[in-house]
Amino acid sequence: MDKFRNIVLVTYDCARADVIWNMKNTTFASLSDSGCQFRNAISSSPLTPVSHATIFSGLFPFNHGLRRLFREPLGTEVPTLAETLSDAGFFTAALVSCPGLVKWYGHSRGFQHYDDWLPPLPDGSDPLSVPDVKLRGLALKRADQVAERAKKLIPRLKSHQKWFMFLHFFDAHWPYEPPVVLADQQNPYEGELRYADAHFEIIVDGLKDAGLFDETLFVILGDHGEDLAGWYPNDKAGPNNLHPEEEGHGCCLYQQTQHVPLMFSNSAFEKRKVETPVGLVDVAPTIAALAGTKLPTPIDGIDLSKTIRSGSQPTSRIMYAETMHPREMHENTGAFPEISNSQCIWLNKDQKVIRWFDRSPEFLKYDLITDPLEQSPVQANASDIAMFDWPDQCVGQNE
Repeated sequence: MDKFRNIVLVTYDCARADVIWNMKNTTFASLSDSGCQFRNAISSSPLTPVSHATIFSGLFPFNHGLRRLFREPLGTEVPTLAETLSDAGFFTAALVSCPGLVKWYGHSRGFQHYDDWLPPLPDGSDPLSVPDVKLRGLALKRADQVAERAKKLIPRLKSHQKWFMFLHFFDAHWPYEPPVVLADQQNPYEGELRYADAHFEIIVDGLKDAGLFDETLFVILGDHGEDLAGWYPNDKAGPNNLHPEEEGHGCCLYQQTQHVPLMFSNSAFEKRKVETPVGLVDVAPTIAALAGTKLPTPIDGIDLSKTIRSGSQPTSRIMYAETMHPREMHENTGAFPEISNSQCIWLNKDQKVIRWFDRSPEFLKYDLITDPLEQSPVQANASDIAMFDWPDQCVGQNE
């Protein structure tokens, strides 16, 4: 199939790569049998609205401008994947399930149908007015509601020659209380992932019943991972108390939040595993190429469609991530006055460098082979630092 006319993009919020790739008997695992698996995919941010801005624009946060949780939407001057596909004749529809993707943030541009309805918080307040990331997460559209609404959309999709549907599952976000306990669930977090995955299967079955499955491209990913405060060996919050501010996600750039699953699947694809690092910044240009169009340039991402179709290795390059949330968290809550914003680059799949703003001038290098838990950094050398044009923080520490 040269060009895909039916495309489903799915994001599992808070999905860790080391968990998803090892879960058996899931819809994700089933689709991976005919999928190109990018085993070293990097998220550009540990925050949902920032990461999704990268997913939809093909730009790093310092270029698309949505860098923090509460301050700015995606700029109207930034072209999006949905706009590109809509201009190419696709019917575009989205079902999102958390406060970080409501229309205010601008991800809805280009979607002809954008369902961002959310229930109020338990106390009746507006989740967008609540600075606590955890409490905001209590306002979510559960996976069963996403599945129900998506199935109702399928006849509408089928009436169009070309369509693009974006589905977002927020269930694996705190407080990790899956409505049911599913088979092979190791802990409540994994139970939430399985709950979302089981309802994605309902949508897949609906597409099969409508005769749309075989011709549909599925793109499935995690927007960022999660630190479970000690449930997994590399967690930084919890018993070791290295970064108590990191319980959940948002404040650090370690592997548990930045290494995410990414897969492109179609019934006609060969199963492939790609180890070369790629980024969520590559999702939009790749989908556009597989749909027979392309994003306006310039962008930071690259088109991975040749790798998906033929197995040719993608260009090896440095990947980037940042978080501007630590200072924002302190300013909004008063907690953790010592925490700093940070940037990170992956030199390759085994080495990365983190720079902590206003904590020290050091660039700390991690070897993920000898130090997989990221507990023993060394000072990066000048040549490592010079390999990337590190962007300025662009916002004052106390602004």
